[in-house]
Amino acid sequence: MLVVGLDPYRVPGPWDPKSVADGIEVGRARFVERGVGAEFCLVGLDGSDDVEAVVTAALCAQPWECVVIGGGVRHDDELFEQVINLVRRHASNAAVAFNATPADTFDAAARWIEIAD
Repeated sequence: MLVVGLDPYRVPGPWDPKSVADGIEVGRARFVERGVGAEFCLVGLDGSDDVEAVVTAALCAQPWECVVIGGGVRHDDELFEQVINLVRRHASNAAVAFNATPADTFDAAARWIEIAD
């Protein structure tokens, strides 16, 4: 499982990223609780990342059963298109899922892969 999202601490603006970061950790913990391996590729929008290079490296690291694309990515049309096309190019066999909140990332993935009870 690969989760592509935004690093809330590297998104510019006058806002408190803590609640989003806490939600990401809740989502990450749900994968651990269910024994499902998940890697999180969180990119910054503050200019500190070459988003294409970072996401491509994550997508090429191994074959992925499912790629979950976070809501922050989906709120930026250009970034969303870029990530979708990178997934299509580098992980074409992976299911693509979308979460509603950072905390429900596991649920988004579970809609597309079989999870043992």
